[in-house]
Amino acid sequence: MRTGSSPVFSTVGFTLIEVVLALTIFALMGTILYGAFFLGHRAVEKSQGSFESNQKLRSFGDLLGSYIRSTYPYRASPQDPTFFFEGEEDGLTFVSSHSLAMGGRGMAKVHISLENKENGAQTVRLEENVPVRLGDENGESGQHNGVVLQEGAREFRLAYLNPQVEEEKWEERWNGSEQKALPRAVRVSYRNGAGKEVRWVFPVMMSVLAQ
Repeated sequence: MRTGSSPVFSTVGFTLIEVVLALTIFALMGTILYGAFFLGHRAVEKSQGSFESNQKLRSFGDLLGSYIRSTYPYRASPQDPTFFFEGEEDGLTFVSSHSLAMGGRGMAKVHISLENKENGAQTVRLEENVPVRLGDENGESGQHNGVVLQEGAREFRLAYLNPQVEEEKWEERWNGSEQKALPRAVRVSYRNGAGKEVRWVFPVMMSVLAQ
């Protein structure tokens, strides 16, 4: 375009300040989007971890509860007035009418034990022997199955509800040969790896029959 005899040129573009400002805005938007994505990803991971932990806890409770609720008033002989049940604060051996080896039905000798680790944590194990042989202390005969119920447990304790008194009284040990009865319920308590206290109370469904 010309005006008279002098040429005048029209230029279109961005100044350096405008370019720097645009880059700054893009960087801020990228930081915000990345932060939102990171927080969302962390929330999903935390939710998944909590779900898996709750599922393991529920499986532990369901399996242990199935055995304890089905505690059977087993006698060594028909003439024996005592029942086989050996409960301590850190372990329990009894006979249950629930057996995984036999599809959930059938008699099994069950033993719950603790394995202490060097860091103070405990592993809770459950073992069952089929068929029931009270004289086989080592479980060498028959079918032997074992499963880890809980790893990293701390302060694991068992207690037994006394059915022979009216008020609620929990005992640290319960021997069927001495009490000549089954406990009314078994209480399981411990702290998990996160330090959270977990407590279950499983009623013994056949305690009335045993009395």
